[in-house]
Amino acid sequence: MVSQVTYARTVRNPHNKRIGKQDQVPDMNRVAAIVLSGGEGTRLFPLTLSRCKPALCFGGRYKLIDIPISNSINSGCNKIFVVTQFLSASLHQHIFNTYRPDNFNLGFLKILSAEQKPSKQGWFKGTADAVRQNIEYLQEVPVDYFLILSGDQLYTMDYSEMLQAAVKSNADVVVAALPVGAEDCKRMGILKTDAQNKIIDFIEKPQDLSVIKHMQLLSEVDEEASQKYLGSMGIYLFKREALLNLLKEDSREDFGKHLLPTMIQRGKAAAYVFEGYWEDIGTIESFYNANIALTAKEPLLDCYDEFNPIHTTRSNLMGPKIFNTLINQSILCEGCILEADEISYSILGPRTVVKKGTIITSSYIMGHDYYNLPAKTESLPEELHIGKNCIITKSIIDKNVCIGDNVRLINKNNLSHYDGNNIYIRDGIIIVPRGATISDGFVL
Repeated sequence: MVSQVTYARTVRNPHNKRIGKQDQVPDMNRVAAIVLSGGEGTRLFPLTLSRCKPALCFGGRYKLIDIPISNSINSGCNKIFVVTQFLSASLHQHIFNTYRPDNFNLGFLKILSAEQKPSKQGWFKGTADAVRQNIEYLQEVPVDYFLILSGDQLYTMDYSEMLQAAVKSNADVVVAALPVGAEDCKRMGILKTDAQNKIIDFIEKPQDLSVIKHMQLLSEVDEEASQKYLGSMGIYLFKREALLNLLKEDSREDFGKHLLPTMIQRGKAAAYVFEGYWEDIGTIESFYNANIALTAKEPLLDCYDEFNPIHTTRSNLMGPKIFNTLINQSILCEGCILEADEISYSILGPRTVVKKGTIITSSYIMGHDYYNLPAKTESLPEELHIGKNCIITKSIIDKNVCIGDNVRLINKNNLSHYDGNNIYIRDGIIIVPRGATISDGFVL
């Protein structure tokens, strides 16, 4: 299934200079982004019970998918494919609500869903297979490069700099990479480059670190340095013909595990070294930490950058309404109504309602889609709020949840893992899934 919206955005460069249409870098008009957004996200259970990873609410008001799409738009790349598969209904709705049609722009955003075709039937089997199964749509687009992105990573990047590296190196593929420590190597592809940033060796997610000892960035005398390796970010910029030919020649499923090593063996792969903040959202712990980190005075991911905004659905809600609540280092989104005693180091999403006497610490409350349900449903509580005299700490409360009075979510037994009735613990973090009700007086 293919769905499409077209849109126009004002683009700004990373040096805070406003860029009008007449100043846009023309080369980026010859690039199409492909955002891979079909991940099942099993390690993010129970947050992915009803949606795919890229549809997860982030920072109170965004979706993870907004990050790669916003980076593309801010970089001047206005041709975007979003490839979806798993529990994608809410993701599709968010995209249609956020990226509005515009009749005066040649850019587009197309949703490519898994579909039955005469030549191919079945689900996407991997990142490369997802692109391969949509190759007929890519062949119709008049561009010189395809930019492969992930729908569940956090970072701010100007992709035009990556394009400049591709043009300079004349490589068939440029891989975005960043310096990482040994503890990160097991979850990333590790690169070795020469003085011209040509990739000369690659090992995908090495579990035995002794096999990559020769790939250290730094010499043995610099043992104090923590980031000794170059890790792939899973972001690839391919020349058009190189990608299309590779997908036809090699039927294997994944870019990192299968196709990228083929390109490196051919000697036509280069690295673009990125030195900013980047996080791959793969676990409950990484998701929780990335959200709570936004409450810092100077967060590594700057959501307040007016020149590189994160685009998302606009709301028509009032600002937060607060009654006698002590608030410290927290983010309160539109429509919050708070009578709580204290909110600290936490994020409260839209329409969060908290009653008197409640204390919330180091938690992410995603908020609600309604204050009051327009009609009774079987899947949502009748009331959507956090009740009186509750204590909630180190928790993720998903959307449209009702928490009764005198509830204590404190992980009193210091559990790392727990499965209960509509409540879970993963990585020591309490999680209340979407649409759950927690009864009065419940303690965990």
